[in-house]
Amino acid sequence: MTGASGFVGGAVCRAAVARGWTVSAFGRRPRVDDGHVGGAPYTSWDLLGPRPVPLPGESPAFPGEVDVVIHCAGSVTDWGPPRDIWAANVDGTRNAATAFPGARFVHVSTASVYDPFRPTVMATEDAAPVGRYANAYGASKAAAERCLERAVVLRPHAVYGRGDTTLLPRVLGAVRGGRLLAVGDGRQRISLTSVDNLVQACLLAAEGPVDHGVFNVTDAEPVVLDDALRAILGERGIDAEPYYLPLKLVDPLAAVAETASRLLRRPRPPLLTRYAAGHLAVERTLDITAARTRLGYHPSGTSFEGSADW
Repeated sequence: MTGASGFVGGAVCRAAVARGWTVSAFGRRPRVDDGHVGGAPYTSWDLLGPRPVPLPGESPAFPGEVDVVIHCAGSVTDWGPPRDIWAANVDGTRNAATAFPGARFVHVSTASVYDPFRPTVMATEDAAPVGRYANAYGASKAAAERCLERAVVLRPHAVYGRGDTTLLPRVLGAVRGGRLLAVGDGRQRISLTSVDNLVQACLLAAEGPVDHGVFNVTDAEPVVLDDALRAILGERGIDAEPYYLPLKLVDPLAAVAETASRLLRRPRPPLLTRYAAGHLAVERTLDITAARTRLGYHPSGTSFEGSADW
């Protein structure tokens, strides 16, 4: 497991250990709690650096034989120096594949490889990669897919669930004075991916029945954005109403916010970016027929039940 110290990687580790698999966990953080990786042995490894060398008396960091690599490591932000994002997502992916020759390779990609400048309407896997992207994140993830000679590529969209560090924090951070600020009209449909469904897909890809191919991975059916936002607010007990702004108004405001953040050299992204605004302002839905028929994927529906404890 690469990226084992992160949100998705940790969840996959715990599930694999629970199945009785022998798991070696790798992540960029110096250390993690044993519970985060299900008790699997953990080794700190920055995929842009050399392979870790064990200290005298320690067990080898790299197992002698590896059946499968589940690659969850990489940059998941739409904000930051493009060079760093490209290095993490392309060079890191290539280095992970090279480190374990002969192993089945499961690559967790993203639905951001689809065209960001037009609605994504029940897109099938052959609709990406494309020739244009809004930022380094989508472009680098598409390039990472291209650099793999033979792999199972999974494309989730807007992953959420226990331990989520991106989607729910952004939604909750957009609440202002009894309003949850959003973009569009609220009726656009979106495909979301619970971390539990993504874990299921990772484990199916790891054990078969196919050793290569590209698969969209989402919840069972798309949801209406307004319904999803209201469900989140209700579960969290937040007294607020979604308030929608047109993209043509939000886009220039987001550009100003991005410019100000860069000039002030803020390490964290502004609350609103053009990528985030454009990504939810129109329909973003994926066809998961291939995952259902070829991987045996049986996802649950979108649910935020219990999210107050996430």
